[in-house]
Amino acid sequence: MPDKPTLDGIERKWREVWAERGTYAFDRSAPRSRVFSIDTPPPTVSGSLHVGHVFSYTHADAIARYRRMTGREVFYPMGWDDNGLPTERRVQNYYGVQCDPSLPYDPAFVPPDTPPSRPLPISRRNFVELCQRLTAIDEQAYEDLWRQLGLSVDWSLQYSTINDVSRAVSQRAFLRNLARGEAYLADAPTLWDVSFRTAVAQAELEDRERQGAYYRLAFGLAGGGSVHIETTRPELLPACVALVAHPDDERYKKLFGTVATTPVFGVEVPIRAHPLAQPDKGSGIAMICTFGDLTDVIWWRELDLPTRPVMGRDGRLLPQPPAGVDAEPYARLAGKTAFSAKEAMVELLRAAGALDGEPRPTTQQVKFYEKGDKPLEIVTTRQWYIRNGGRDAALRAALIERGKEMTWSPGFMRARYENWVDGLAGDWIISRQRFFGVPFPIWYPLDQAGEPDYSSPIAATSLPVDPSSDTAPGYTEDQRDQPGGFTADPDVMDTWATSSLTPEIAGRWGTDDDLFQRVFPMDLRPQAHEIIRTWLFATVLRAHQEFGSLPFGTALLSGWILDPDRKKMSKSKGNTVTPMGLLEEFGSDAVRYWAVSGRPGTDTAFDTGQMKVGRRLAIKILNATKFVLRFDLHEGEVTEPLDRAMLGDLAAVAADATRHFEAYDYARALERTEQFFWTFCDDYLELVKERAYGPVEDPATRSAHTALAVALRTLLRLFAPMLPFVTEEAWSWWQEGSVHRAPWPSAGEFATALDPELPAGLLTLAGTVLGLVRKAKSEAKQSMRSEVARLVVRGPEAAFALVSRDVLAAGVIRSVQTEAADGPLTAEIELA
Repeated sequence: MPDKPTLDGIERKWREVWAERGTYAFDRSAPRSRVFSIDTPPPTVSGSLHVGHVFSYTHADAIARYRRMTGREVFYPMGWDDNGLPTERRVQNYYGVQCDPSLPYDPAFVPPDTPPSRPLPISRRNFVELCQRLTAIDEQAYEDLWRQLGLSVDWSLQYSTINDVSRAVSQRAFLRNLARGEAYLADAPTLWDVSFRTAVAQAELEDRERQGAYYRLAFGLAGGGSVHIETTRPELLPACVALVAHPDDERYKKLFGTVATTPVFGVEVPIRAHPLAQPDKGSGIAMICTFGDLTDVIWWRELDLPTRPVMGRDGRLLPQPPAGVDAEPYARLAGKTAFSAKEAMVELLRAAGALDGEPRPTTQQVKFYEKGDKPLEIVTTRQWYIRNGGRDAALRAALIERGKEMTWSPGFMRARYENWVDGLAGDWIISRQRFFGVPFPIWYPLDQAGEPDYSSPIAATSLPVDPSSDTAPGYTEDQRDQPGGFTADPDVMDTWATSSLTPEIAGRWGTDDDLFQRVFPMDLRPQAHEIIRTWLFATVLRAHQEFGSLPFGTALLSGWILDPDRKKMSKSKGNTVTPMGLLEEFGSDAVRYWAVSGRPGTDTAFDTGQMKVGRRLAIKILNATKFVLRFDLHEGEVTEPLDRAMLGDLAAVAADATRHFEAYDYARALERTEQFFWTFCDDYLELVKERAYGPVEDPATRSAHTALAVALRTLLRLFAPMLPFVTEEAWSWWQEGSVHRAPWPSAGEFATALDPELPAGLLTLAGTVLGLVRKAKSEAKQSMRSEVARLVVRGPEAAFALVSRDVLAAGVIRSVQTEAADGPLTAEIELA
């Protein structure tokens, strides 16, 4: 025990000791009944962690530490999500490069020291190598921060979502989905980000408000006259395939079954009825284009309409018009962006006399990719899908039931899951047109004309595999991309298609089935609530399809961190705080104190003031421990009423903390423990110290020593899950081993010290009287060691008699008189 306890340097000291001793190593020989497994979120490796990560990961760590102390072997891995668009974007910006798959691999390539003004094109393989290089650097920085924070992870259980194990698991799961008919390849309208040039899934959408305008267009009618529609996207007029109105709209009933003619292009399109048409929106009749928005897709599919695509994958109108569309006016639009094409189309409409009035300004909700900065388009592409219940009512109902089987903390979060499942509009598109990801383990045979046969995919027989460089089974490499040979599937899987398998990846499904059977299904999934619709749902879906079970038993949802303006902190908003500086300034336990003060699912303000409170608490724990250990603690029987009363209160605290932890409410467990701790320091230690200094052969002294030892052992363990460094430091001064491997406090530890006959609130009574004495001395500007000539206590006379010895000693009181009285306790104090 140091002469002057300090928090400085204890993080480095104990993280090194824990690593050396393997304090948090998982014992894989433990039976499943003793294992508590955690499906740790793999943070996206794309720069730096922010304080929101510290917030939520501390919650999971508090649970892990609690479960370990209750005797469970905790399977607590750490993964890195280094497979995704954020990584590609970071590599592009960091090195100033751009992937060009047509370029050959350059084994001698070295990225420039300074990013060039224009991106340098490099081969796909060179680009992937840069991704791996940069993520390795980022992952080391992430690990350093997590160790500094004190996460009790078993670092031998690391994985990344792009390593061999993850790729093999992801590819194996996909092939099994394919064999069962749950994965399929289809040409279909696809949400498309024109900046990233990739498909986007429903779960990755984000609605943003944009200023637009309604344009009123006149369509000719077969019997003469015209019908007016209003649209915000006149540039899609050449893609029009029908007009649609509500079946009950009297204005248009007589037109159903007839045709209209598009202005400018003169294409005949049918007029149809559909209940999704909105009579009170615009003119009540709309044009269906392939494709302007998701409603167009529904109308196109349910009304069995033709396709006239005009939008290219680059966000520009295609160079050639769709079949049947007049090429001359279309040439004015070809190759233009949507914005420029809109301006040209409006000019054409005005010239044709088909634009009725001036554009009418409006505010509209436009769909974006959550990481993109341009509105999404809908293009027809060939993509891989996994059935998710969007088109299957039975599967959707089964997934709703899975949600009911799970424990949700907090419980109201289950509604978000159910709302998402109920609102699914289609199957999950899992292919992405990117470079750094898990490739589809598929090739396609080529016919004699060199055209791929997509109906007969060739599946890999060994995993992991990269079809772009590995040869298809049954072929030779010289047959690649040759007539009669084979070609690789060019796409990679959506990052969620891999992240949805984190329980299988961490548990080594397919490569270490002994481990997998000990940890799956996982006991706990900690995560942010905003990715219920992506990570949580997709993980449930994959486990349901593969194993017919849940992937984890409990979902622990954390809230957001709010900035001073009460806005969510996020890297995209630029309002985040980097945590390492906070950990160094306030100490890791102080930052953890702030984090675990936030209850599950509750948004919490970023508050350095709360961190200062946590630091004061940590310092007080060290000082209180040093104070208690100044006594040569000779333990024996607890005989004194004050000691028994204190331990009785502490036993209730331990029971409450246990109950809160079992309900995943670490915040309440901390609050209850801290409240008692300050009473213990401010009142009990002051009341008992005179007796504790007595001769060790005195039973009253031994009673004090025993009560102090039991209380200190208990309090350090109760604080340990939340404040791991300071509790380990204090524990090491007088106990063997780690506090984090010590058993969690149990009722049996207090059994012999408790006295059910003692009046309730005895410690509070003694503390209240002592407080009144201190107040009188303070107001008289006298020392706390000055004498009190006489004390008259009016209140519970019999109860006070039980603790009067300790109150007299602590208050330096010559004489005391007690008077029974109803109502609140009062004291009359006469100073010497």
